[in-house]
Amino acid sequence: MYIKLKHKVLVIIFLIYSILNGNAQCAMCKAVVEGGNETMAEGVNSGITYLMIFPYILVAILFFMLYRHRKKLKN
Repeated sequence: MYIKLKHKVLVIIFLIYSILNGNAQCAMCKAVVEGGNETMAEGVNSGITYLMIFPYILVAILFFMLYRHRKKLKN
């Protein structure tokens, strides 16, 4: 019971830290884009999209592998 509570508290602290750090990054990106031209803004948007894709792909691969593993155990 104590380990589960400790784990939940650590996850909540990590999520709060991530949210605060994420807001800081968005403010910095906004400042860079506001100071530049339209081409640079499009480049920053493309870069952000490129960086966002990989975590989703990795999570999808993980869930697919878990699905295959559980399906194999049932048979």
